[in-house]
Amino acid sequence: MRLKTSLLKEPKHKELVSCVGWTTADELYSCSDDHQIMKWNLLTSETTRVVKLPDDTYPIDLHWLPRSVGGKKQSHAESFVLTSSDGKFHLISKSGRVEKSVEAHCGAVLAGRWNSEGTALATVGEDGQVKIWSKSGMLRSTLAQQGTPVYSVAWGPDSEKVLYTSGKQLIIKPLQPNVKVLQWKAHDGLILKTDWNSVNELILSAGEDCKYKVWDSYGHLLYSSQPHEYPITSIAWSGDGELFAVGSFHTLRLCDKTGWSYALEKPNTGSIFNIAWSVDGTQLAGACGNGHVIFAHVVEQRWEWKNFEITLIKRRTMQVHNVINDAVDLLEFRDRVIKASLNYGHLVVSTSLQCYVFSTKNWNTPLIFDLKEGTVTLILQAERHFLLIDGGGLYLYSYEGRLISSPKFPGMRTDILNAQTVSLSNDTLAVKDKADEKVIYIFDALSGKPLGDGKPLTHKSEIMEIALDQKGLTSERKIAFIDKNRDLYITSVKRFGKEQKIVKIGTMVQTLAWNDTSNILCGIQDTRFTVWYYPNTVYVDKDLLTKTLYEKDASEFSKNPQIVHFVGNQITIRRADGSLIHLNISPYPVILHEYVSSSKWEDAVRLCRFVKDQTMWACLAAMAVANKDMATAEIAYASIGEIDKVQYINSIKDLPSKESRMAHILLFSGNTQEAETLLLQTGLIYQAIQVNINLYNWDRALELAVKHKTHVDTVLAYRQKFLEDFGKKETNKRFLQYAEGLAVDWNKIKAKIEMEIAKERERAAASATVRASVTVQQ
Repeated sequence: MRLKTSLLKEPKHKELVSCVGWTTADELYSCSDDHQIMKWNLLTSETTRVVKLPDDTYPIDLHWLPRSVGGKKQSHAESFVLTSSDGKFHLISKSGRVEKSVEAHCGAVLAGRWNSEGTALATVGEDGQVKIWSKSGMLRSTLAQQGTPVYSVAWGPDSEKVLYTSGKQLIIKPLQPNVKVLQWKAHDGLILKTDWNSVNELILSAGEDCKYKVWDSYGHLLYSSQPHEYPITSIAWSGDGELFAVGSFHTLRLCDKTGWSYALEKPNTGSIFNIAWSVDGTQLAGACGNGHVIFAHVVEQRWEWKNFEITLIKRRTMQVHNVINDAVDLLEFRDRVIKASLNYGHLVVSTSLQCYVFSTKNWNTPLIFDLKEGTVTLILQAERHFLLIDGGGLYLYSYEGRLISSPKFPGMRTDILNAQTVSLSNDTLAVKDKADEKVIYIFDALSGKPLGDGKPLTHKSEIMEIALDQKGLTSERKIAFIDKNRDLYITSVKRFGKEQKIVKIGTMVQTLAWNDTSNILCGIQDTRFTVWYYPNTVYVDKDLLTKTLYEKDASEFSKNPQIVHFVGNQITIRRADGSLIHLNISPYPVILHEYVSSSKWEDAVRLCRFVKDQTMWACLAAMAVANKDMATAEIAYASIGEIDKVQYINSIKDLPSKESRMAHILLFSGNTQEAETLLLQTGLIYQAIQVNINLYNWDRALELAVKHKTHVDTVLAYRQKFLEDFGKKETNKRFLQYAEGLAVDWNKIKAKIEMEIAKERERAAASATVRASVTVQQ
């Protein structure tokens, strides 16, 4: 990826340009110390003067009122705030008319920023004050007062906090009084510029120590650049938070959100005092010290999938390279490309007005449809369909271009969603809520309605990243997520009434990804790269989970690596310095998943015998139990030396009725409640009581016996024997109450138990006869 810069031969401004701001994706306003405000139209390449300011007004900062005001999305910005050296800020309309001038600070107003809703304005000045104003320019509060000038200000993602500079310090101050203020030393020199992104919630700072730095919202340093030759005079996030730009003397740099640099340009600009990204994030403009305005387009983005490599070579042209046969295709578009995604055999490209869907089998005839809203901010793909996210909502399309659904939830803000907070599979869409970070909304992809009982999934702490598995049945769909403590959890998305278990399967997890062809999960936890070959093991046999893992030392990936893809058996990881590392894992677990999904148990056993790997046997054991194939489970458990489980499986086989066997398989997986419910529903009361006795759930066993008026003496006899074995006396009042005047006769109890077993055998034989006669009739 790099920047393609353009400068006019002669500057349009006679003095230094102090600030720039975009109204639409193709129109920019610039202000200069020559008191002129100029309008640049990139479509017609025309530059016109909007207004000449009074001679005593030297502009310093400009910020357009956000385009979505009061829930209404406007196609372009209508007015902007301009701060100036005379201590005032001016609210100016698009035509250049000064609507209002407000005396704001003693000395220059060094920066002014609207919040994301456009309902409040923050200004900072040489007098060291931070002030909050209403949209109409009325003072709401003076947030801070200090002895040094404040050079830069930025709103927090939720507009509840303000970030500002104080010499070498950065300060985050909430608008609410009596809430803790966060302050830390960020640079060794004066901090000149700062920016806070609402999508990734990361903070940028640039200073006179010639460095730029990336921080998280708690003030932890994520990246620090090497010192440049000159102070960093400007820094700015792109709208989607994936890139940022850095400006210095004769220097313009494009960086990834993790800090490493994509490209360095050395244009003849003097110092770049201000950088503004266009609304669609495809280009940026810089205010230059020599009177120029520099424009830079982001080109040469790359997308890879299997044997295809696609590069955006110009704003409207993509090059497709098939590395197998070296074939090269050029794709031309009517408008400039904004976003693209390549996965599952399809390339989806959104331009400013249309969406193109290409199949990797045929690059000549794309499917094209018009977009409802303006700029697409995110494209996510699944095997059967893809999701477009723009300022107006979430739209799910089939690869034939048909709109499938448009899910909505209360308080939905689509402008701050990214690939970590939205996940898509063939039948499910999951979205992390921004208003309450502990909540994940889960939708049926085809209808757009909430899944299950309609309640969102709620966790006990804030969720950072979510991912849905891609394969298997809808009823078994799983979601994995990382929370604020960096713990990795997995749970089922189908939630009807009963509280679904959320199970922790990893700690200190930085990043995760599901495989595209089978439900294998990989992640980097602490110093180890881990692959969970069958994460569902936690619901089947928790003890087996550690045996189904593949682990590898992750020190080679350096600090804060990110998993980019997990396709087939190849994993692509991006290190903190931007370099890509490709890892290959064993292809056998993927083959095992395929065999099991098509119920080829003999082939699965044969594969495990061929590979001779304990991990494979452990995966097969868990898969077999999950699919109730106990014969295969017995072979697999025997191969990994789990003799106690083999014996239990053998005892299950000897049970007379199908219902009993099912209940004991549920017990094997730890689902006690479900096993009991199944036995009670099929009228096997004694078996349900015996299950609770075996698990020492004495109170529940007695409760069932009393409720169904049977086997009370059996429960009391086993309880008495249990207490005698441990040399204890009965203290439970309920047991004492029912034991009064009851003598335990073991012969009688044994006869009753044998009678129950005989009854169950008769029932099983009768139902088998019925089944056989039905089959004959058919």
